[in-house]
Amino acid sequence: MTPTQFTKGYVSTRQAAEAARHYHWLATHARPLLQPALTTTTPTSLTFAWIEGRHSEPDDLPRLAVLLGDAHGAAWASDLHDASLTRPHASRDGALFPDYVACREVALRKRLEQGHLPDASVLDMLLALVEATAEGPAAFYKDSNLRNFLITTEGTIFTVDTDDLTLAPFGYDLAKLITTLVMTHGTIEPPVIEQALDLYNEAASRHDARLAATDLQRLHAFITLHVHLTAPYAGRNGYRFGVPGFGGST
Repeated sequence: MTPTQFTKGYVSTRQAAEAARHYHWLATHARPLLQPALTTTTPTSLTFAWIEGRHSEPDDLPRLAVLLGDAHGAAWASDLHDASLTRPHASRDGALFPDYVACREVALRKRLEQGHLPDASVLDMLLALVEATAEGPAAFYKDSNLRNFLITTEGTIFTVDTDDLTLAPFGYDLAKLITTLVMTHGTIEPPVIEQALDLYNEAASRHDARLAATDLQRLHAFITLHVHLTAPYAGRNGYRFGVPGFGGST
């Protein structure tokens, strides 16, 4: 029998409350993203309506690029237009977003400690890349890995997992989607990635022309960061492939 609900538990009341705030923030400010209905909350769990669907695949990349560009543009117009990528952002409705730079610096230093970076010189290169990309309008990052999208048989796209939201540059979440699609399914040809980026920029620019600022070089910088940040999960959770040209292997 098909389930009707999905309950996610949390180890603390703070984490559950934060996930609920993120859910409601996305529903208010990133309306292009459809989420399963949140039916019940307890101090340590959230219960959602069950969505019967499949995870996203490479052929879905164009549609997902449009969806992400639209959602990021909507959130910028609604709430993030005065946010800075180098400072935490407090939304007027209670959501608090860590800044782009500080949390990536912490995560990358941890990757070195865990042995996922060859040496400190690679860490320095990646930290410089974070600093160099911490400019321009602010979007949000919600970990758009391919498993955080569910696509129904009718073609409706739902997004799931609101546990962590941070500020990020436009294009950063698209790069996470591309990275995880490649790690799961193998190489995506460059023209397909370029088309996805064009579609993303076009969708974002419908909210403001200044939001179409992600070029291919910048997208590649984000993919490089994601390859190293995702390194602990290589060989797990379906991540079977490296990302050629970005610190991974074929």
